[in-house]
Amino acid sequence: MLPALFAAAAMPLGACAATAPAYSVTTSIAAPDGSWDYAQADDAGKRVFVARGNSVTVIDVASGAVSSMGPVQRGHEVVPLPGGKLLVTSGTDGTVRLFDLATGTQTASIAVGKKPDAAILDDAKTHAYVMNAASGTVSVIDLTTATVTRTITVKPALEYAAFAADGMLYINNEDANEIETVDVAAGVAGKPIALPGCTSPSGLAYDKPGNRLISACANGKAAIVDVGKRALAALIDIGIGPDAVILDAPRGLAFIPCGRDGVLDILSLSGASVTHVGTVKTEPGARTGAIDPVTGTLYLPTAKFGPPATPAGRPAMIPGSFHIVVVRRS
Repeated sequence: MLPALFAAAAMPLGACAATAPAYSVTTSIAAPDGSWDYAQADDAGKRVFVARGNSVTVIDVASGAVSSMGPVQRGHEVVPLPGGKLLVTSGTDGTVRLFDLATGTQTASIAVGKKPDAAILDDAKTHAYVMNAASGTVSVIDLTTATVTRTITVKPALEYAAFAADGMLYINNEDANEIETVDVAAGVAGKPIALPGCTSPSGLAYDKPGNRLISACANGKAAIVDVGKRALAALIDIGIGPDAVILDAPRGLAFIPCGRDGVLDILSLSGASVTHVGTVKTEPGARTGAIDPVTGTLYLPTAKFGPPATPAGRPAMIPGSFHIVVVRRS
């Protein structure tokens, strides 16, 4: 996951269709300062979780109340689990931590590979698959026993992942500009899918009805991959600096928050091909996010930024400015 934050806002090249769904920023929710990465909502749409540098920010959707859970060491991913638990990847110390949501206490610390980043569940929600970016491995965790049952060697620079209907695990590789394929049953990596025209793919989602992957590329493209053919099908113009693809399967949409341009691109998945149907002006830095599966409301973490401390450095976060941008359908 790319932690870089960007200044300068610009609209992406893709034009919005006349039939674009109407979404807009409606409010923001203040939260403690600090770095952030992935965000997720629970299945009931009651809470949103944001992975932070040393904790997890928890937002009560109904009240807007904010609390913290932890500690972690450079949190990257948060995954709500069955049974009222939360999985958090702790990048600095190479662990995955489990927390009890009712009490906020840590129930397990599981050693994985170097720099665990993204993590997803299998369809049965009995196992978690953790992408260890520096090690280039995938740790398979049995959630019942809270133990690693298998480590699959792939390649370094692993980013977000998705399971497809064929049972294969697909993982973005930000350095190789490709999607790695993993046969999880056999525990082996297969032939990668090249993404020509896509630089540093990060966010990834799987559209089951279309049997296709949507990958967010740092150079202002969304790469659409035909899973059946294992090949790139199209490149769609989006904003610069995305880090997530947020799938809204019930509504046939995919959202890509682009942190450098400060826009949220909307893709329609309802046709034979993926089409760009809308752009919402958000804020620079809003590059990841979560969706309430019940209402379709989106929550995008970001902050306000000032000039970099050094000429070649990153923009400096303004103290007291971290917040969650809330985007709702009109």
